[in-house]
Amino acid sequence: MKRIVQGLALSAIASSVVMAGGYKIPEQSLNSMALGAAYVAHTDGADANYYNPANMSFMADEKQYLKGGLTLAYLPPNDYTLMAPYSGQSESENIPIPFLHYVSKAYGDYRWGVSLTAPGGLTKRWNTPAQKAYAEEFTLKIVELSPSLSYRVNDQFSVAGGVRLVYSEGIVKSNGAQMSAIIGDPRANIARDMEGDTIEFGYNLALTYKPTNDINLAMTYRSKVDLDEEGTATLSAGGMELYHGEASVSVPLPAALNISASKTWNNTFTLEFNYERTFWSAYETLDFEYGGANIGPLTPVFDTPIPKDWEDTNTFRIGATVAMENGITAMMSFALDETPTIMKTIGFELPDSYAKIFSMGFRYQQTENLSWGLAMLYDAKDSFSVTKGVADNPVLANGGSFSGGGAYLTTIGISYEY
Repeated sequence: MKRIVQGLALSAIASSVVMAGGYKIPEQSLNSMALGAAYVAHTDGADANYYNPANMSFMADEKQYLKGGLTLAYLPPNDYTLMAPYSGQSESENIPIPFLHYVSKAYGDYRWGVSLTAPGGLTKRWNTPAQKAYAEEFTLKIVELSPSLSYRVNDQFSVAGGVRLVYSEGIVKSNGAQMSAIIGDPRANIARDMEGDTIEFGYNLALTYKPTNDINLAMTYRSKVDLDEEGTATLSAGGMELYHGEASVSVPLPAALNISASKTWNNTFTLEFNYERTFWSAYETLDFEYGGANIGPLTPVFDTPIPKDWEDTNTFRIGATVAMENGITAMMSFALDETPTIMKTIGFELPDSYAKIFSMGFRYQQTENLSWGLAMLYDAKDSFSVTKGVADNPVLANGGSFSGGGAYLTTIGISYEY
């Protein structure tokens, strides 16, 4: 029974795991959505600042570029199946994600740009008793401002660097009241309500090499950003408030390396391959701190560091672009995406799995300066079973299976060159 009680509190704390960027959104423009983020070597507009600022050097010197738009992300519910009363279903969610990109005209061999994006975020809510005890709600917002500067070494080679200014805020709630009735122990009625935010900095680097006019080779790197979240928390047990005051935790947004190559035929058909390595292994433990907390015998329950031991992941993307004579450019892609989570530390806050990603879209050149378009993406998560006796979570230690989840994303975007 002690293991159940501790598990309720510790797993509630673990619902902040997604602050590490476990649910990231790499698609931050119309083109990148249609191409499933296979959009690093061959970028052709203002969003080059975000995806590969080195490519800004190869854009028309006298022009300025502007892109904006909105993505609506629909997250279907996750289903967990075990036995009554432990089975449950999460709520479905709709999340709007705006983006804005700008690239200046050239100043000699230099050029600058800036992007405002929401590169990660999640709302996950469970109202079923077993899951509500661990992740009643987790809402995360991340906004990034990314100014960059490129330098054209020569007509074939360019380098770039920039700053990541990241703001994040989140809400974490858990409530074991219904779970306490199920297992017949009022000590399991542990609740938590926390809000926090932070502003942090990182950097990005990029380079592009063009051995010929129709081949681009590119590499980009985004640094790790440690999110030192600070806010307030209310901790209670059995309906009695134990603590209300300062709370903090530090979690990493992991570094990411992209290596990409593109080839264009007859200025109409472009094929791009992208490999991304995300360094999730930086996320080893989750450790909350409470300023002046005195919660007696439940101190180890709320304040014990939680092992996460996530693993580095690989994502493989391939995208195709077809420019047609009627002013329409068609785009499509396919990707394979690994999950960083491991069976031992998996929880209800992020029942993640391997995914297959399909996307497509179009862009219409309405005038010489103005274009607009629509793109859609489907992130299909694999169903999976939890091996009995492996997971740390007391409910998941009994086994069970997850299905559903994933994401449907729809983007509308507009571009202007002047």
